[in-house]
Amino acid sequence: MENIKEYVQNNKERFLNELIELLKLPSVSADSAYSHDVIATADMVLESLKAAGCDTVEMCETPGYPIVFAEKIVDPKLPTVLVYGHYDVQPADPIELWTSPPFEPVINPTDIHPKGAIFARGACDDKGQMYMHVKAFEYMIKNDCLPCNVKFMIEGEEEVGSKSLSWFVERNQEKLANDVILISDTGMISNTQPSITTGLRGLSYVEVEVTGPNRDLHSGLYGGTVANPINVLTKMIASLHDENNHITVPGFYDKVEELSAAERAEMAKAPFSLENYKKALNIDDVYGEKGYTTNERNSIRPTLDVNGIWGGYTGEGAKTVIASKAFAKISMRLVPNQDWEEITALFQKHFESIAPAAVTVKVKPHHGGQGYVTPIDSIGYQAANKAYTETFGVPAIPVRSGGSIPIVALFEKELKSKTILISG
Repeated sequence: MENIKEYVQNNKERFLNELIELLKLPSVSADSAYSHDVIATADMVLESLKAAGCDTVEMCETPGYPIVFAEKIVDPKLPTVLVYGHYDVQPADPIELWTSPPFEPVINPTDIHPKGAIFARGACDDKGQMYMHVKAFEYMIKNDCLPCNVKFMIEGEEEVGSKSLSWFVERNQEKLANDVILISDTGMISNTQPSITTGLRGLSYVEVEVTGPNRDLHSGLYGGTVANPINVLTKMIASLHDENNHITVPGFYDKVEELSAAERAEMAKAPFSLENYKKALNIDDVYGEKGYTTNERNSIRPTLDVNGIWGGYTGEGAKTVIASKAFAKISMRLVPNQDWEEITALFQKHFESIAPAAVTVKVKPHHGGQGYVTPIDSIGYQAANKAYTETFGVPAIPVRSGGSIPIVALFEKELKSKTILISG
């Protein structure tokens, strides 16, 4: 451990400079205007893996953005770890809420990190974590202490559903063969209490369009005589939850796993302060499904949320218009056993059925993925827990995450490997 600390300290400035250069690239996969920057980021990742000591480094073309693959095989008889990460990032909108430009990294102290943390888009999802693995690998190569074979698979479409990754994995099972997959794209309870994520929620993401009249209309001449798509859309969305914040889509809960009282009690052992949670978000109270705690609502229960809604006039001043169309983007976080394609179909059928005859409705599925649970008795989990215990002095707590990494279920299906989800 002392040797590791010394290596990090001696190379700290270089590590920071390299990561900051990576964070400066606006690799926004959702916006084609940034396609050049996404490719440039892939190139930088490839060069970093070469410099770290991989024997094989490839830019693998796909129908979308390329996948960077690299490997170091020290002995084919040894176990192989496949490290997955992504080099694309979410859009930085709304820009006005950033206290510093999202692609101009700054280091500022925080309550949790008094010595400073890096603030930039992608710093903790997922460039920072991915880079951490590259540097850990570099250390082991430089010090001739790599204990196993290592493969890297770094993609550029995670934030838009990993469609090309599915295509790539299905066609490269031998290249990607491994004994365990390692992903660092989840959180940790605290700096003193490590945790390992054992469950992820699935995802169904859709866009809805409500159309009324064939053109925008004057609200004075037509108000009260035709359906206003924005009014209709908001009523339809409001009806998707009942008074207990249960989702009203028929069949939505049919396959939801109900955890036992004992399992819920184990989850409750994770340290959590509701007051600190509310304070950090500047809210007076929490809100959600009746009968469940905050930590249960954001991990073992499914959700339905509006991620964006628009229509009509939103510019400066006033314009008395009844819009022809209204739109919304809606995501549903799903728990294990809920099939995302089945839920998408249930949502589409229900949403179209509740529309009044005065409008027409289109539901456009975007992307989705299945939930995932990994057993705590697997050798990969036990190895990760041992490493955390040695480093922190206490064992890790298994937790379920509210987030989604759809490709984890794909990995198990295609590569027959368990995934260990640790924080960076």
